[in-house]
Amino acid sequence: QDGGRAKDALHSKTYTVITMGCQMNQADSERMEGQLASLGMRPVLEEEDPDVVLLNTCSIRDKAEKKVYARLDAHLQRKRKGQDVTLVVTGCVAQQEGEDLLRAVPEVDVVMGPQFANRLADVLNESVLGGQICATEDSRIMEDVTMPNRQSSISAWVNVIYGCNERCSYCVVPFTRGSEQSRPMSSIRREVETLGDEGFREVTLLGQNIDAYGRDFTPRRTFADLLRSLSDLDISRIRFLTSHPRYISDDLIRAVRDVPSVCEQFHIPFQSGDDEILRQMDRGYTAERYRRIVDNIRRAMPNAGLSADAIVGFPGETEEQFQRTLQLVEEIGFLTVNLAAYSPRPNTLAAQRPNQVPEEDK
Repeated sequence: QDGGRAKDALHSKTYTVITMGCQMNQADSERMEGQLASLGMRPVLEEEDPDVVLLNTCSIRDKAEKKVYARLDAHLQRKRKGQDVTLVVTGCVAQQEGEDLLRAVPEVDVVMGPQFANRLADVLNESVLGGQICATEDSRIMEDVTMPNRQSSISAWVNVIYGCNERCSYCVVPFTRGSEQSRPMSSIRREVETLGDEGFREVTLLGQNIDAYGRDFTPRRTFADLLRSLSDLDISRIRFLTSHPRYISDDLIRAVRDVPSVCEQFHIPFQSGDDEILRQMDRGYTAERYRRIVDNIRRAMPNAGLSADAIVGFPGETEEQFQRTLQLVEEIGFLTVNLAAYSPRPNTLAAQRPNQVPEEDK
């Protein structure tokens, strides 16, 4: 009965979803919009003073985190003036800050980690019944039965694995997105098949560490198995993000080469070209190992596209070590490299090191 009253209270209300950060966040936002629509709510522009404001946040860098508080300000002012507005903060900053965010900004109604993205409707219903909600505890991610509100009619995001079991010394993702949880292969295939039937021509398979797909299954499966399982579907292009050099296998390279719909494109962050920095980052490979992966890809697919991420100014990095990163970039010839200055993040080992590189050097 209470659930019915909550749904009635939300029906015909307006909402806006503001998304910061990575492709995973964009996919999460589409799924959450689908749930809001299932409650009978309708989208409006942020400038139209929506009844519900959902801010899907990113904490990968310090500046992105600070933007959260700036972006909330206009809606906090509305609430302080007595307007009936529900403020929902979700994503990685929400998971990272938890109840501290509710204490710092008591006008916020819901703080919700990314593992609850598929349960937004339930959490929002509880909020309507009264009281602030902090949903950041560990939780098995449920399959979402609502349809995402896709932002394109041609290309779609499809999550295949959530979380990350790596413990890179600079990265906050394992603390904000939890441990790895692979979606069932049958669920992924059904979603991609439906997208093909609806006229979508391209899907991008998403995961923080997509090559680890299936290692939490019994018996274990692989990401190469997943790609092959999608080979007969009516989708013109299949892309995927993001790969980890530790898990790129010859079998995966063969699958990308052999499945016609899979684009010959790899996004494989190397982060540094210096072995000592890689060791301190806890990346689990060397620069030479990375070069061998690239060689294997190019032997199998000479025209394969390669992109990557790199970090500069990691604690203790010298000019000589930085030059090794430049050397790797020049040697490989990437299509694109996303370069970021190191940013200390909460709960990470690298942030506690005394030999931080000055901002002006970065």
